Amino acid sequence: MKVLVIEDEQLLSESIYKYLKQEHFICDAATDYATALEKIELFDYDCILLDINLPGGSGLDLLKQLKENKKMDGVLIISARNSLEDRITGLQLGADDYLPKPFHLSELVARITAIIRRRHSAGNNLLQFNELIIDILAKTVFVNNHLLDLTRKEYQLLLYFAYNKGRVISKNAIAEHLWGDEMEGASNYDFIYTHVKNLRKKLIAAGCSDYIQSIYGMGYKFTG
Repeated sequence: MKVLVIEDEQLLSESIYKYLKQEHFICDAATDYATALEKIELFDYDCILLDINLPGGSGLDLLKQLKENKKMDGVLIISARNSLEDRITGLQLGADDYLPKPFHLSELVARITAIIRRRHSAGNNLLQFNELIIDILAKTVFVNNHLLDLTRKEYQLLLYFAYNKGRVISKNAIAEHLWGDEMEGASNYDFIYTHVKNLRKKLIAAGCSDYIQSIYGMGYKFTG
């Protein structure tokens, strides 16, 4: 699951970024309005953590831009501005939730997870595709009720496919969603083929139908 942290307080931004990485999220970060605007226009995120006060502009204007562009990213406002007016404005503009500072990082992760679960699986903890079951909270995968041994990246890849069922996803999109800022400047995405091949091999060996299709010259599509 990919998260964008838009926060201008450097120490807080780094703390959130580090904690989310430990919780197995893929993270990007922006500390000013211009950088944040560029990222939300170029990439898609499962959830955006959005501060209201930013150098160069307002987080509420970024929220307006998201909705004008019909982006479906989840949005959690994190701000020290804890007035009722700010909360109402943010929610009316389309934010999913509002978490005032200071907050515990464990609560932040719980809020993010809840937003993503509501947006992608109608609030359910389980995604099921016939014999294939993905437990979002436990981060486990079962095929015919048998636990599958996946690496972290294989699990994230499968979840990304499942969230985008029926859509053709390019290697570039997969790389940026699963590796985030780490992929800046990458010359090619050949390693994506290896990850997809290993995931498919494990699924099929466990008795799962081959739901991941290769679309020549375009990418992959999950058909579960």
